[in-house]
Amino acid sequence: MCNLYSLRTGPAGLRRAFGVARDRTGNLPMLPAIFPDQMAPVVWNGAEGRELAMMRWGIPGPKAFGEHPVTNVRNAASPHWRPWLGPAHRCLVPATAFSEYADTKPRKTPVWFALDEDRPLFAFAGIWRPWTGVRGTKRENPDRVAEEHRLFSFLTTDANGIVGPVHPKAMPVLLTEPEEWAAWLEAPTPEALKLQRPLPDSAMREVARGERADGPETDAEPER
Repeated sequence: MCNLYSLRTGPAGLRRAFGVARDRTGNLPMLPAIFPDQMAPVVWNGAEGRELAMMRWGIPGPKAFGEHPVTNVRNAASPHWRPWLGPAHRCLVPATAFSEYADTKPRKTPVWFALDEDRPLFAFAGIWRPWTGVRGTKRENPDRVAEEHRLFSFLTTDANGIVGPVHPKAMPVLLTEPEEWAAWLEAPTPEALKLQRPLPDSAMREVARGERADGPETDAEPER
């Protein structure tokens, strides 16, 4: 399950690549390590066209399982997720690499995957929803009060031959072409869900091993 990814592309590059009409992210820095419950940029369909906005990673899961935040969504047929799979609640989650943990001893080893060694931009097939409650780190929300949030998660699928040796259960749904980005944001749900498939082995590779952040900068896990 992907619980760590990286974004090396700055806001100007994101605006160009995704055809963003409005950027609401402000002074967005490079993000070498994005963990669950942190804020990260997503592209969604706003009133004026595509918008780049900050949302928090992790949508509450079903009540039967305690409503714990879910970062990766596999079962698109679940009644819990179906309401958020229409075009109004789909989004693109920009990324340049993602990490899975190899089951090594004495500690698991982060393994980074990207399209190639240069870490070109791609997008996870994301969904988002509004939600009111307590989220964020103690630093962000010291009084632990309920607030209104926009939350996102992204879809996973079967692991391909590159990710499978490290994490055989699943991998994120990666969208690499503008036509795929448009289809995910705009197409009817049955057509959009055809994109929930593994990226071909030839289209990606392992690019690093043993680092918690994708790049020279480091980032600790968020304070809870």
